[in-house]
Amino acid sequence: MTLALSTQKLNTASLANADPQRVAVPAYDRSTVRTGVLHIGPGAFHRAHQADYFDRLLASDPRWGIHGVSIKSAALREAIRPQDNLYTLAILDEQVRYRVIGAMTQVSTVQDDAWRNTFLSPDLHLVTLTVTEKGYCLGSDDTLDFTHPDIAADLLDRTCPSSVIGLLAEGLRLRHAAGLAPITVLTCDNLPSNGRKLREAVLAFSAAIDRELSGWISNVIVFPCSMVDSITPATDDSRRQSVAAATGLEENWPIQREAFSSWVIEDRTGPGFPDLSRVGAIMTNDVEAHEKAKLRLLNGAHSTLAYLGLALGHQTVSGAMQDAALAGMIDTMMHREIASGLRAPQGLDLNAYRQALLKRFRNPAIAHRLSQIAWDGSKKLPIRLLDTITENLDAGRPVDGLATGVAAWMRFVRRSALNGSAITDPLADRLIRIGAACNDRPESDVARFLEVGEVFAPSLASQPAFVTRMEWAYARVMALESGEEQL
Repeated sequence: MTLALSTQKLNTASLANADPQRVAVPAYDRSTVRTGVLHIGPGAFHRAHQADYFDRLLASDPRWGIHGVSIKSAALREAIRPQDNLYTLAILDEQVRYRVIGAMTQVSTVQDDAWRNTFLSPDLHLVTLTVTEKGYCLGSDDTLDFTHPDIAADLLDRTCPSSVIGLLAEGLRLRHAAGLAPITVLTCDNLPSNGRKLREAVLAFSAAIDRELSGWISNVIVFPCSMVDSITPATDDSRRQSVAAATGLEENWPIQREAFSSWVIEDRTGPGFPDLSRVGAIMTNDVEAHEKAKLRLLNGAHSTLAYLGLALGHQTVSGAMQDAALAGMIDTMMHREIASGLRAPQGLDLNAYRQALLKRFRNPAIAHRLSQIAWDGSKKLPIRLLDTITENLDAGRPVDGLATGVAAWMRFVRRSALNGSAITDPLADRLIRIGAACNDRPESDVARFLEVGEVFAPSLASQPAFVTRMEWAYARVMALESGEEQL
C-alpha cells in the first residue's frame, strides 16, 4: 500500500522544512536580495527561463532579484503573493526535477506605483521583457503603430500605461528626470533583431512626447538583441497536483519546462550588467544567426506541427510526433527547406541542432498543447514561416512543407469559424470573418487570406509562384483533414 505524503503551503516558513531529496530550494538568503531587475510580462516563460538564470546567479551575487510587472492582469500577483513570491519550477526530463525559485522579490501591475519606485531605484540595472510579438504594437513594417489603441491611449495619458512601449518610455522618463544612471533594456521575445525594433519603437514614442527624453534614450540606453529557447507548456491542474505530490509543497501556480534552456545575448550591454555567462548565458556579437536558426527551425517547425497536427486530430506536440508520417514531413521540411538557407553561428552544428529539436519535440514528459502554440498566428507566421518562404522562392529552394504549414493555419481559421470557436489572435475578429466567408475552394479561399496585409507582404502575396504553391498546399490540407490523402 502506498502512503500519501503530507503537504504544506509553499511560503517562506514552509521552505525551511522542505525535503532536499524532493525539491531544491534557493541557495541564498532571500532577505539579503536587492531588486536589480524589472521584468515586464512575468508569464510562464519568464518564470521558467530568465528567472531561473537569475535565481542561480543570486547564489553568488545578491543584486539580481526581480520585480515582475504585469500590464494586463493581476492574476499572477494574487496567486503568488500568499507564497511570498515563491513558486516551483518542474524541469521535465526522463527524471523530473523540482526547484523552488526565489528570485521574484515583488509582483505588481501597472495600476500600482511600485514599478515607478523600482525605476527610481539606484539598485536597478536591467529591464527585461517577455510580452509576445503582439505586445510591441508594431505595424506590418515593424515600426511603432501609432494607431494602435494602447499606443494612442498612452500618448494621451501616461499615468497608467496600457502598452509596454508606454511603460518603458515613462519609466525611462522618471529615471532621466531623477538624474539616475542609465540601464540596459533587454527584450527576450521572438522577434528578429528584437533589441533594435524595441529601441526604435521606444524612440518613436518618446519623440512624440518629449524630444529631449528621446535624445537621452538614444544616447545612453542600450537595447541589446537576445534569443531565448526552452519549451514551456502551460500549467494545468494535473501539474499542480503532481508538483504538490512530488515536493510536499502546495501552491497556486507552479511552472514547467523542458530540461534544455538557452539564452543568447548580444555582447553590447550597459553599465552594471549582470554576469549571466556565469550561469550559462551566451554572450556573442552574432545573435542574429542564433536567433534565425531558432526562430525558423524550432518555432517554424512548431507552428507547422501545431496547425497540421490539429488538422489531423492530434492534441500535443509529443502526440503529434508519434505520427511517423507527420514527424517525417517536419524533419524533411527542417532539413531541405529551412536549414539549407541558414548560416550557422560559430559553435552550432545545424544538423545536430535539428536532430536535438526533433528529440525535444518527442519528449513524452511534456504535454505541450498544439492549441497553445496556435495562438497569435497572424503575428508569428511572418517571422516563423513566411520570411523563409520569401528567401526560398528567391533562391529557387523548395517551399512545399512551409506552404503546407501556412495553409494549415488558414484551415485552422476556417474550421474555427465553422465550429464557432474563438481564436486567440490580435486579428481574431477579422480572421473569423474571412474563415466564415470561405467556400472550401483553394483559389478563392487562399485569395481571401492573402489580402491580409498584416500577415502577407504584398510583394509575396502577388507572386504567382507563391500563390500557386499556396493553392496546392490548401487543397492538400483539406484532403488530409478529410482522410482522402495521407502525408
